[in-house]
Amino acid sequence: MSEKDHLIIFDTTLRDGEQSPGASMTRDEKLRIARALERLRVDVIEAGFPIASPGDFEAVAAVAEQIKDSRVCGLARALDKDIDRAGEALAKANAGRIHTFIATSPIHMEKKLRMQPEQVIEQAVAAVRRARRYTDDVEFSAEDAGRSEIDFLCRITEAVIAAGATTVNIPDTVGYNIPDQFGAVIAALRERVPNIDQTILSVHCHNDLGLAVANSLAAVRNGARQVECTINGLGERAGNAALEELVMAVRTRQDLFDCDTRLDTTQIVTCSRLVSGITGFAVQPNKAVVGANAFAHESGIHQDGVLKNRETYEIMRAEDVGWTENRMVLGKHSGRNAFRSRLHDLGIDFASEEELNAAFARFKDLADKKHEIFDEDLQTLVTDTNLGAANERVKLVSLRVCSETGETPNAALVLAVDGAERSASATGSGPVDAAFRAIESVLESGAELKLYSVNAITSGTDAQGEVTVRLEKGGRVVNGQGADIDIVIASAKAYVNACNKVLHGTHRAHPQGADV
Repeated sequence: MSEKDHLIIFDTTLRDGEQSPGASMTRDEKLRIARALERLRVDVIEAGFPIASPGDFEAVAAVAEQIKDSRVCGLARALDKDIDRAGEALAKANAGRIHTFIATSPIHMEKKLRMQPEQVIEQAVAAVRRARRYTDDVEFSAEDAGRSEIDFLCRITEAVIAAGATTVNIPDTVGYNIPDQFGAVIAALRERVPNIDQTILSVHCHNDLGLAVANSLAAVRNGARQVECTINGLGERAGNAALEELVMAVRTRQDLFDCDTRLDTTQIVTCSRLVSGITGFAVQPNKAVVGANAFAHESGIHQDGVLKNRETYEIMRAEDVGWTENRMVLGKHSGRNAFRSRLHDLGIDFASEEELNAAFARFKDLADKKHEIFDEDLQTLVTDTNLGAANERVKLVSLRVCSETGETPNAALVLAVDGAERSASATGSGPVDAAFRAIESVLESGAELKLYSVNAITSGTDAQGEVTVRLEKGGRVVNGQGADIDIVIASAKAYVNACNKVLHGTHRAHPQGADV
């Protein structure tokens, strides 16, 4: 940019976002989100933690190979094996980055690492140098920088820059900081580190006190030129700084910020819906920028003002972030080419004709039940198709439920388990409870239901219901999703999807200290 500095957007939805309980994504789901982020024109996509599991390695490698317009990043602890694995995963990237980290706060160094400060600096420098064997784009993060001593933070920052770190990230790992305080840390680093002009200062803020976006903006005002964030603020514990809020705050308040992003903000809502659908984490209606009520006006005074002049109560245009009227795009008479073309416009392509045919068959089935098919329906349909293909040992064959006033609800169903059909029936406090009990009587998963959430995908009484089910077993948390115009069937699909994940038994490693 000619007059304004370029504010780099580093999206970690695929890495830190995935660390939300139950938010694990498959390789194909990560690719769908990565392509959406590329269309959004995100500068850096952190695709995962390659050492964490073979699946994570494969996902990072796939994203690195297919994404061309955004830089692809892999996370690594300050350990040789982590860095080597990240280097391997990023080998085919058009533009790759290795992001290595080590903790720098007194409590982390003493209690977790059991290392002396000098040892931490030595290991950080060695990690940066090793990463430079694979790429000249190396980011170093001082984990828990928000609770680190400023003198030590200055020393380690100077040392890693000298070793070749092109970006130095200052995370508020536990969401402890306050905007004025955090901004002062960035200002101090810019003033006190002699070689600071040889690197980009970055921040990565968590939302434990609801201040992730505020802290990030305070850092930008004090000279940070990269912000690490996620779509919908997804992430560990209370989440990360929300990309959509950061980007629109900077874009809207150009009178205060001497920088701007290169993002195509009209893609924000599409990205938000995609991430929500894949992870099962619904967006709250009053969520800034992407919530259903973000541009709704209930008050008569507000409505009158907006009708007279939009800027009386709206500081952004809904169109600028991708909000449009729900638009019917296809119907029951639409053909495969029209279906394929519209999904391509939404950034969804199929790897094979078989995948296209499976999705098209579901579309035709939906079109017979629901007259108006919206973009949101199409996105959910593809997600639901992919859910059915991943690790599917159990399939819902049929379901019949009965619920009437004064009678105990009951459900009868047929499941296909490893290809063999099994029948069951059960009663419950409601039709959904009865269906879940019937499924459990067959599968005996032993999992505990931790969350049940229903969300209407579009408006109208014929809208598809999108259900998220969260199960926990032995400390492992999984999310299951299902969609259907019949909410009980959607619920059963979601429960079966979650049970498939429980029964599959794979568990993504989560190395201690990955929360940067």
